[in-house]
Amino acid sequence: NFYSVNKNSYLRGNIVFNKFIIANYYYFYFNAGWCIFKKIGFLRDTTNTDLTKIILYFISPCVIIKAFEQKFTADRMITFLITSIGVFAIYIISIIISKLIFSKVKDKNLQRTLKYGSVYPNSGFMGIPLAQALFGSHGVFFSVISVLAFNIFSWSHGVSLFNEQKGWKELSRDILVNPNIIAILLGIFVFVFSIPIPNVVNQLLDYIAAMFAPLSMIIIGCSLADIQLKALSFNRLLILAILLKNFIYPIFSIFILISLGVTGTSLLTTVILTSCPVAGLVVLFTLESKGDAEPGILLVSLSTILSLITIPFIIFFLNFLHLNS
Repeated sequence: NFYSVNKNSYLRGNIVFNKFIIANYYYFYFNAGWCIFKKIGFLRDTTNTDLTKIILYFISPCVIIKAFEQKFTADRMITFLITSIGVFAIYIISIIISKLIFSKVKDKNLQRTLKYGSVYPNSGFMGIPLAQALFGSHGVFFSVISVLAFNIFSWSHGVSLFNEQKGWKELSRDILVNPNIIAILLGIFVFVFSIPIPNVVNQLLDYIAAMFAPLSMIIIGCSLADIQLKALSFNRLLILAILLKNFIYPIFSIFILISLGVTGTSLLTTVILTSCPVAGLVVLFTLESKGDAEPGILLVSLSTILSLITIPFIIFFLNFLHLNS
């Protein structure tokens, strides 16, 4: 029975929940601190842009490769593959549901923002650092599944929403040259063939990995500082998209993963990454397509603020299922 868990499993889940609450509040206070620094002028917009590029194209790939430095076992590989099936299924079903819900929105700019924002989480800047803080490299190992799926779907389906003229050949190229995808493929190669990483390189990766969470907090804090509270508009369609992204799809993902037999760290990590707020790429894609970025900014802002409440709730709900199964 996939739903049956013993008392030890529940106690472990309770400990993880408590650790998550502590980590979440640490993130909140650090983000608030960097938000204040941005407000008083210590940090500039160019700082946020430069740090984003450093994390996306350098630090994140290094953290991913480091996560695969684990002893290869058949059980771990099977769990990795089953979790991958679950994550890809979650994306496909979420994309279909969002398409059915938002296809009738007349404003094309708003429609594509809602379709993208309701599906794609901020797994890179928020999910992986949280997984790293809670479970170490073991958590990052399973979180790369969500990162892989995010990059594949976001740079194919996501891009096609904002640039319908872009062909599949170009979309495939964008996916293959993405540093995170390259790092995942390299990491899988290292894991499967048990290739040892030299001590000097390993130590360097440790130092780089230690920068991930602090720099991510700076970026999120700077983004929160740019939110104009007076400009926030509680459009019912935006609220529906946030409800889907922050609440409905994460709960839905729990049942899909449990039905596949995913448990333990792989389950918790995947659910946490699925529960993350709307990905900031929705704003970037909108700007690149010369659209109105305001709906995307509002969506990311509201989703990020509410995630401080919804992520702990999702973890509590998962723990509740373990208690009553």
